[in-house]
Amino acid sequence: MLDNWTEALETGGQIDTNYTDYEKAFDKVPHKRLVKKIASFGLPQQTVRWMKAFLNARQYRVKVNSKYLN
Repeated sequence: MLDNWTEALETGGQIDTNYTDYEKAFDKVPHKRLVKKIASFGLPQQTVRWMKAFLNARQYRVKVNSKYLN
């Protein structure tokens, strides 16, 4: 994928990016209910486990120029 992006930029193209802040979004929904709902959609168990792990004790860090921001 990075090769495609590099090629697009080198040939005068552009790369569009969408950043989403999920931190507060998941604080508004009961996590157990959300995981149950996701499982009810018939998603693979690996996806359901990933979402459950994401919701449990999540932490975020941002790194800019090899330095972590608070």
